[in-house]
Amino acid sequence: MWRSLALMLWSVMVKEVRQAFRDKRMAAVLFVAPLMQLIVLGYAVDLEVDRIPTVVCDQDRTPASRALLEATLAERTFRRVATVTDPLEAVAWVTSGEAATAWVVPRGYEQDLKRGGGTSVQVIIDGTDTNRAQVASAAVQQMATSRSLAITQQSIASLAAARQRAMSVPQISPVARVLYNPSLRSATYMVPGLAATVVLIVTTIVTAMGIAREKEMGTMEQLLVTPLRPWVLLLGKCLPFAGVGLIDVAGVIAIGAWLFDVPLRGSLVVVFAAAALYVMSTLGSGVFISTVSSSQQQAILGGFLFLMPAILLSGFMTPIDNMPRFIRMLTYANPVRYFVEVMRSVLLKGAGFADLWFQFAALFCFGALILTLSALRFKKQLG
Repeated sequence: MWRSLALMLWSVMVKEVRQAFRDKRMAAVLFVAPLMQLIVLGYAVDLEVDRIPTVVCDQDRTPASRALLEATLAERTFRRVATVTDPLEAVAWVTSGEAATAWVVPRGYEQDLKRGGGTSVQVIIDGTDTNRAQVASAAVQQMATSRSLAITQQSIASLAAARQRAMSVPQISPVARVLYNPSLRSATYMVPGLAATVVLIVTTIVTAMGIAREKEMGTMEQLLVTPLRPWVLLLGKCLPFAGVGLIDVAGVIAIGAWLFDVPLRGSLVVVFAAAALYVMSTLGSGVFISTVSSSQQQAILGGFLFLMPAILLSGFMTPIDNMPRFIRMLTYANPVRYFVEVMRSVLLKGAGFADLWFQFAALFCFGALILTLSALRFKKQLG
């Protein structure tokens, strides 16, 4: 009995593989497209903000104002694109989008510093790009703090020299140490998450399309008259695409290490164990979508309606902690979130099963639940 079931399962799997690879375009979708997405997104998605186009308006035109602007532009954060004399002209540059920030140094800047009183420099920031605006605002605050400290130290040193005695100025020098991604490269952060999105897209959409195609062409009815049991038919259709998903994960890790220098500090056993549990959820979602679709077009549409919220709520692009509380609660029902956490923890931190037991438990529970519900609905439709 078991031998006959195994032979029927193998026959269905071979049939699915042949049908999938008979069309060269489908083979490209399964293997070439995910790797191309990885390469393109790995290079295109860059969260590092530098060389912000900046217009400068120096109304003071003194050594102090020039020193301030030279110190600011010496860093890579800001890049001078123009120098104007009228503050309204500087605002016009930001309004037109030709510059993202405008620095306006008022008249009397140097005199205010010499008097020891407070002074101000106006910095106009384009807020349409929130990420760039936040980086620019933080850089402005950091520059103001460091510049104020340098001027204070210089004044104290001058006063000490005038009085001909040494003065010690207490200072706090923070020493930051960045773990796991010392260079703060975006690709190191993004590529592990890409594995989750690539597997989600390939396995969910292709599985949904495959079963919907069988229903649309009428071959599903032909399979019903065979001795195949529903669970054998479903398993035979899912296993080949599960293998494709695991191959895509291996491809993402290999290309990520080769092109983007993404480290592999953990065990591949942990990665592929999590990938196997994750594929249960993605395949189950694809099967469920196919059961509510009567054509391939409906399956594709239903797949993308599922993909977008799953990706956005996974923490792949934006940190989950930055989301509103009620949205954060929804992310706990998203299997993609847990696989993204596993990939980043294993590749970047070297985490193991003991560190990721909650993510593994969640992936197993969601995978078993989704696959069971999809199988029951699939069996009901066949019946």
